[in-house]
Amino acid sequence: MRVGKPLLLAVDAGLLLYWTAVFLDLIPKEQRFRDYSNPIMQAWNWSFFPLDVSAALLGFLGVYLVRKGRAAGELVVTVGLTLTFCAGFMALSFWSYYGDFNLWWWLPNAALVLAPVVGFLEMSIGKVCGRKA
Repeated sequence: MRVGKPLLLAVDAGLLLYWTAVFLDLIPKEQRFRDYSNPIMQAWNWSFFPLDVSAALLGFLGVYLVRKGRAAGELVVTVGLTLTFCAGFMALSFWSYYGDFNLWWWLPNAALVLAPVVGFLEMSIGKVCGRKA
C-alpha cells in the first residue's frame, strides 16, 4: 500500500485533529456547518466521535502491525478502512438529505469515503499480484 498507507495515516490524523478542534472550540464560526449551535445537530455530530476515533486508532494500529509483519495487521487495517468509509458515507448521506452542500464539510467527508476505496483497491491489487500490504 504505497499510496494507501500514507493516505490512511493522513486521514486518520485529520480525524483526530478535527475532534481536537471541536473539543477546543477552534472551528471558526464562518466554517461551521449549518445549525452548528442547534443541540440536536451537536448530538448528531458527537455521535460520530466513537466511530471516528475508533477508525483512526485502528488505522494507526493496523499500519503499525503491517509494518511489523503481524498477521492481524491487514485485518485491523481493513476494519479501520471500513469504519472510515462508513463515517464519511454517513455524513455525506446526512448532508445530502439535509440539503446542505457546504464544501468545507463535503470535501473532508468525501476524503473519508475515497481514502478507504484507494486503500482497498491497493490491497486487492496487491493480493492479485502476490504482494503484501
